[in-house]
Amino acid sequence: MTLPTATARETWRWVRGRLRERPGEVLSTVTVGLVGAGAAIVPVAALGVLVDRVRAGAAPATIVGLGAVIGVAALVAGLTGGLAAYLVARTGGRLLATLREATVERALRLPTATLERAGRGDLLARVGPDVAAVHRVVAEILPTMISSVLLAVLSLVAMAGIDWRLGLAGAVSLPLYVLGLRWYLPRSAPGYREQRVAIADRARLLVESMLGRATVHAYRLEDRHLRGIDVASARARDVEYSVFKLFTRLVGRVNRAELVGVAAIVVAGFSLVRAGAVTVGETAAAAVLFHRLFNPIGGLLFSAADIQAAGAALARLVGVVGVPSAGEVAAAPVEGPVELALSGVHFAYDDGEDVLHGVSLTVPAGTRVALVGATGAGKSTLAAIAAGLLRPTSGTVTVGGAPPGPPHVAIVTQETHVFAGPLVEDLRLARPDATIAEAEAALCTVGALTWATSLPEGLATVVGEGGHPLTAAQAQQLALARVVLADPAVAILDEATAEAGSLGARDLEESALAATQGRTTLIVAHRLTQAAAADLIVVLDGGRVGEAGTHAALVAADGAYARLWRAWETR
Repeated sequence: MTLPTATARETWRWVRGRLRERPGEVLSTVTVGLVGAGAAIVPVAALGVLVDRVRAGAAPATIVGLGAVIGVAALVAGLTGGLAAYLVARTGGRLLATLREATVERALRLPTATLERAGRGDLLARVGPDVAAVHRVVAEILPTMISSVLLAVLSLVAMAGIDWRLGLAGAVSLPLYVLGLRWYLPRSAPGYREQRVAIADRARLLVESMLGRATVHAYRLEDRHLRGIDVASARARDVEYSVFKLFTRLVGRVNRAELVGVAAIVVAGFSLVRAGAVTVGETAAAAVLFHRLFNPIGGLLFSAADIQAAGAALARLVGVVGVPSAGEVAAAPVEGPVELALSGVHFAYDDGEDVLHGVSLTVPAGTRVALVGATGAGKSTLAAIAAGLLRPTSGTVTVGGAPPGPPHVAIVTQETHVFAGPLVEDLRLARPDATIAEAEAALCTVGALTWATSLPEGLATVVGEGGHPLTAAQAQQLALARVVLADPAVAILDEATAEAGSLGARDLEESALAATQGRTTLIVAHRLTQAAAADLIVVLDGGRVGEAGTHAALVAADGAYARLWRAWETR
């Protein structure tokens, strides 16, 4: 599965909506562009007059005056053209910045299940190569494209103003341009979409191979992963080659349209001059006007490849912005321990079979409830729903009567990420205004202050990627210290001690106990010693509640939990 891609209508609706938010910028950009295009036509019209006056033997002073007009018009055209390009690039850049920020913001809020199924590579390709593709068009091609369109329209109007028949002769090439694009666009658009997908697949394989390199090395999977990357790279190359081949065929059609247009103007001009309908200078001006369109129109058509690629990339970015995010609910205005209640919760991934089947569970305020069960029973899914990371297919989840979510619910999983930077700043992710003393107190609560202060620079030591390495147990203690700083009403621990190993498990369990002291706590218990210490144990079996009770009561009942406990004691 990949993240969704917006349709052309949805993409244009997003762009149109952002442009409407900047009416002044749009109006000034169009106005300056029109002035620049008009000024660019003046020298050509003046050139036609100059030809006729030279042929008529006009006085040198008259010719000098026309030269001055041409010079001034060229200067105005250059200045306004440059200003128009700047305004277009500025407006486009601001729109792209808005889209990039919206994409990153939505990516950070994506439901966990959505991101896991789509993979990191697809998302990274969108905020990386896709943004770069759109930026190139916005910064380099879009200004030229808009000025080319304005110049083409005004040039055809000017040719028709000289004589409608000359304008008609120049317009003969337009159907050929249109036919060329109508042939090219339907064939190339799917290719560019496939190209973006192929690039994303290649990025996904590269990212997964790098992030999972330890597992790849452990199981000697290097050759398999390299073959996969080779296949993905070859596919991206083949798709790009096929798109480029289509583009070269478009070039031939553009050249034929230019030849037909020039020939039509020359033939029509010759006939009109012989008939005395137009002058030689007017015909020359019309021919030069049309010839000057070669570069802008050709550039516009030849940029269709980049425009198509940028359009596909833009649709992928807008597609991310349109994904419903997790956590778009009002934070529950609660203080102190509150009740966590799940009622009739069903959940399924991608419209498949239910993973949870009508689970109802209540965690009374200030108590600890442990979830146990076999792998695949639905424990982590239920924990994610309780934390507000996933939305149930049906059923309700409330925290103190309100929907779950930050800042009143915090979850710690077994996969804890240590962000690159000073240790104290990693802690402050939970509460940016926390003082050093408060950070130290949080570390002390979870039993991590001793090792934290013994780091080379204490709490100022840079940790994470490129910094001082932390053990799995230290990383988990850091995550638990964040919980202490955040001070949520509800804490959810999803196998938060699983990565500690046998030697550090007991210490980490004590850290978790201290971090959740006095809080309503739901624990996905990797170690049954955690479950035994809980106020209530709930056994999940195939997405349903199989048993519930205290440790002593469940052992005495000699059911599923009792069998798990005996197996745990034996191990």
